[in-house]
Amino acid sequence: MKVEQILQSKGADVFAVQDAMTVKEAVDVLGEKNIGAVIVKDGGGAVCGIFSERDVVRRLKSEGHGVLSRPVADCMTKKPITCALDTDIDELMSLMTTKRIRHVPVVSAGKLVGIVSIGDVVKRKIESAEQEAAALKEYIAS
Repeated sequence: MKVEQILQSKGADVFAVQDAMTVKEAVDVLGEKNIGAVIVKDGGGAVCGIFSERDVVRRLKSEGHGVLSRPVADCMTKKPITCALDTDIDELMSLMTTKRIRHVPVVSAGKLVGIVSIGDVVKRKIESAEQEAAALKEYIAS
């Protein structure tokens, strides 16, 4: 299974914030949308990073609550690891596990086309295993 299939089934909606927004405003977006990460865009609309719940927790621990009034650009991951539409989900799961990341932007022809979470990948792996088990049971029963 490829990343493209995940995006087809879950949708390719990507939520973004501006790099000048405060960390608190970005956290509000995460909470309102019930998501774990947002793409960060600069004033010209170009992707310049990703901001996740982990970024917030790390900064709160090291800098305290004052970080909430700082620009999200100061706290985001500036060069996020990305994947392509044709990336195999086993490869992506391995990458996410090894790098300890939960959200990966999906890029095609240099443009952002979606974002995949570890939850999306695990859900597809479980569905695939369940389908395989059902097929094996049917085969054995026939």
